Amino acid sequence: MKNTIPLSLYVHIPWCVKKCPYCDFNSHEKNASFDEQRYVTALLADLDNEYKNCQQRTLSSIFFGGGTPSLFSAEAIYQIIDHARTLFKFDDIEITLEANPGTFEQEKFTAFREAGVNRLSIGIQSFNRRLLEILGRIHDNKQALTAVETAREAGFTDINLDLMFGLPRQTIEQAIDDIKTACTFEVAHISHYQLTIEANTYFHKHTPVLPDTDLIWEMQTQCQSVLEENKYHQYEISAYSRAGQQCRHNLNYWHFGDYIGIGAGAHGKLTTRSSDDSTRILRRWKHRQPRQYIDKMMAGDTVSGEQVLGQKDILFEFLLNALRLKSGSDIRYFKHHTGLTYDALKAAVGDIDTSLLSIDRESVRTTDKGFLFLNEILEDLL
Repeated sequence: MKNTIPLSLYVHIPWCVKKCPYCDFNSHEKNASFDEQRYVTALLADLDNEYKNCQQRTLSSIFFGGGTPSLFSAEAIYQIIDHARTLFKFDDIEITLEANPGTFEQEKFTAFREAGVNRLSIGIQSFNRRLLEILGRIHDNKQALTAVETAREAGFTDINLDLMFGLPRQTIEQAIDDIKTACTFEVAHISHYQLTIEANTYFHKHTPVLPDTDLIWEMQTQCQSVLEENKYHQYEISAYSRAGQQCRHNLNYWHFGDYIGIGAGAHGKLTTRSSDDSTRILRRWKHRQPRQYIDKMMAGDTVSGEQVLGQKDILFEFLLNALRLKSGSDIRYFKHHTGLTYDALKAAVGDIDTSLLSIDRESVRTTDKGFLFLNEILEDLL
């Protein structure tokens, strides 16, 4: 039976120049373990193995995340894209590369564009010199300001800027200034998210002074107003885009689509249907440490773990993703992507206050009030 659920590919590049004090991602400072070609060889073997479970499917997007993927050469990125092209059908594919302004060189980014990358996500975080220093970023405010120009001169028109708010000792004026500066570049997409203190980070052990809750709320609402005034529509909790320019890769996650994850610590989700139309959703994850991942992959030990999702997990994960979208999800998406019934979904959200969540046979979504209290809704679902 043909699988018509959209399929994406996530490629994890785990190295960065310097580990940021707030970062809890699987990233590692570039050191003796960094071996670009050996890692690429492992990635290609990983992709070959994943292909066995999803042959004849079309890739809708590829996302190179990290770490700092722009540390890799354009030739390495080309090898991965080209190998994916030999395995999967490509149809109007979106290919995103995360980049740090501290690694920008126009010649290199022109080569990334020629390698097949057609969307760039630039980790600005702030345009303020002092705040960048506090965040431990390797770029300064001048590099942040010239990053978009460099990207455009390299041929990129589809660009996202990552910005954070609620930073240590940040004022509301500084937060608004960051957003206003970002808007002047008129890029396709802006991601704007709050700094949170995560376990196993330097900031968790040495917590800086953060703005209080009321000030963070004011930062968020005033920045949202600036974004709206500049025609950036909020379509997800932390994502804003110009009309028709949402990130297709992330939308696939939020619509509970399928995705392959290759690279150290990468996760994937694949859906299969049997002849009796029953649905099986499998999560797989890879060995986390880069050196371990490479060694295991070369030895044919391709998966660190896997789990077949039960109905309760499927319902929660669907809602966890779908309710991040301001528009929620069409019930047809839910049925198609989970194989479950509307009644099962209705029962799962039955105790949620109707002033926070709306559900009928057409769609499920938060109300405007519920969108502001999404964490509370998800806690109730748990």
